[in-house]
Parts: sequence; structure tokens; C-alpha cells
Amino acid sequence: MTLIELGWNPEHAKAFAPYEKRGWVPARLIRDNKITYGALLEDGDEYEVIMGGKVYHDASCDAELPAVGDWVALEIGTGDLDTVIRARLPRQTCFSRKAPGKTSEEQVIAANVDLVCIVTDAGTDFNLRRMERYFTLIARSGARAIVLVNKSDLHSDEQNREAAEAIRAISPDAKVLITSAREGQNVKAIREFLTPGVSITFVGSSGVGKSSLINALLGDEWQEEGEVNEVTGKGRHTTTARELMVLPEGGILIDNPGIREVQMWTDETTLREKFSDIEALAQQCKFHDCKHGTDAGCAIREAVQSGDLSPERFEGYLKLDEEIDHLKKRLKKRKMTIERRNKRDHRIKARNLADRIDYEREQKPKPGAFPYDED
Repeated sequence: MTLIELGWNPEHAKAFAPYEKRGWVPARLIRDNKITYGALLEDGDEYEVIMGGKVYHDASCDAELPAVGDWVALEIGTGDLDTVIRARLPRQTCFSRKAPGKTSEEQVIAANVDLVCIVTDAGTDFNLRRMERYFTLIARSGARAIVLVNKSDLHSDEQNREAAEAIRAISPDAKVLITSAREGQNVKAIREFLTPGVSITFVGSSGVGKSSLINALLGDEWQEEGEVNEVTGKGRHTTTARELMVLPEGGILIDNPGIREVQMWTDETTLREKFSDIEALAQQCKFHDCKHGTDAGCAIREAVQSGDLSPERFEGYLKLDEEIDHLKKRLKKRKMTIERRNKRDHRIKARNLADRIDYEREQKPKPGAFPYDED
């Protein structure tokens, strides 16, 4: 196995050059064990590694810490010494979301991926509004989107076709395939994307068949599969951690646990690019500050009334726009809080230093305080 087969390219080599002079080696992280990481080196050597203190302290947030898919510089341990991550190379792409809950932290799902493959089905998991969220996050990441309408054997051809066409309508640049891991439908078409050095990550809800598709791609039972519920057609997803795997025939695959919440971690520009149809209509409104409600001459309202624009798509756009605006305000507030905390800590350190200097000055003996002993 070569570095190129692991996704190495000239940009990575350029970023790694300063670390090579120190005798460190490049590796790609394939597993996050919370305390340690799994790292894959050239020739297929795998190491269990720990994070260096400088890497931890230089990260301003959790999203800047090493993640699955990252390229890192390793100092190989000898004897009883651990192998240590001394640096994380800059990410060329980063697929992430806002971490679940009320936090305003970014959660990295996969680093340095070329393709993000969304797995859904034409049944109970099908949701165009969730797809719009995925497409917006993928656009920000720098990767390309693929959608698999999986478990086609559980639904009619018409239902599968309608689901695929609806997804293409909201994202024409995404590749959409109807698949069935059980029957092998279009599995070969997925393999065509996985050429040596190309990284793809699979995302989607729990139970949509990601593990079954990965097993079909790997040609073995690499991922344990849960039992399928006969009513819903869903399985108990058994992937509990992100893991990077190199396929025997070439390509790199990153599996992920099922995603329940697809919360926004992007900006207004990316949102408007993914909803260019709505933005184009907004430019036709009579007033530049149109609220797209009851304002006269609203092109968006007219498009909804005429059926040219789906009201659900417009409502989804407004919800995402509001969510991104809320996130931006929370990030600004968090930044101000961190700045205030840093200033406070700086003042405390300065005061402690001054107190220590004063104390040491008081402890120094004064000239003549200790007269010479008489002979």
C-alpha cells in the first residue's frame, strides 16, 4: 500500500515537508478511540497513537483536533515510548455539522473526503428537507455529493423512481442511484467512484442499509448488520464509531454511525448557492427589501401560488436561513465570551507575576543585614 493509495497528493506533501526534516512520518487516521487513534502508514503498517500536548493546546476548539480522515505527522516511538501525533496537516475538505444539542460547536464527520454519499430509501426515511440540509453541508465541505436510494427491493419501481427524481430536482449536480445491497443493484456503479486514492464517506439515518452496502463493496462481512424490522424495513444500525477502510480494489471508505440531527454548520453564501432558484426569484421582487410575505410585487409568493415553487422548499429555505443566522449570533457571543475569559486570565497571570516578583524582592537579604562574624 502506498501513500497515494491512502489519498496522499502533492498538496499534502508540501504541507508535510517541514516535519519530514524532523524525522517524523506521514500517516492517515483511520479510527478515533477517544483516548488513542488508529493510524495507517505507508506499506499498510497500523499504529495505535496518542495526541501530542502541543497539538491539543494549539487547537482553539474540538473541531481542530485530529479526526478520522486527517493526515498527521507521527513521531514513531521506540522501546516503551508511545507513537505520538506531533502535527495535523491542513484539511483539503472537511464535512461537518453543528454538534447535536444547544452547543455552538462544530463536529467533524470526515476529513479529506472527495465524495459524501448520502444513503436513504424511498420509504419512511425519505425526506427532501433533510436532503437539502445534507446538500448545503456538502457544498461547504468542498466534497461532491452522491445519493443512494437504497433498499429498492422493499419498494415499487415507481416509488423508487419518484424519490430519485425528486432528489435530482433539488440538487441537479448530485449523482443519484437506486440501489439494493441485498440484490446487488447498482453496487458496481458505486465501485466506479472508488478509484485508488479517492475517499468517500457514507452518511444517513440509522437502518437505511449503509453497513449492507459497505459489506457489498468490501466483499465480506466487515460490518455487523442488525436485524431488519418487517414492518418498517429498518435495521438496528450497528456502526458505533467512525472508521476508515481501504478497499481491496482501490478507494478509501469512511463509515459513520447513523445521523439523527443534520444541523447547519455553514454560511449564508453557501445556502444561497444551494437555493439559487429562490435567490433568482428574490431578485425579481418589486422591492429590494421584500419580506416575501404580504409585500406587493413579491416574485417568490407569486411562484408559490402558481405552483412554480414548492411551498415546502421555500419554508425549508427560511428555516435553514433562520438556523444559520441563529448559529452566527451564538458563535459571535461565544467568541466574545472567550475573548473576555482570555483577557481575564491574562490579567490574573500578570497580577500573579507581579505578586511573585514583589515577594521575591522582599525575600532578598538587604545589604548589611548579616554582619561578618568576628574572628
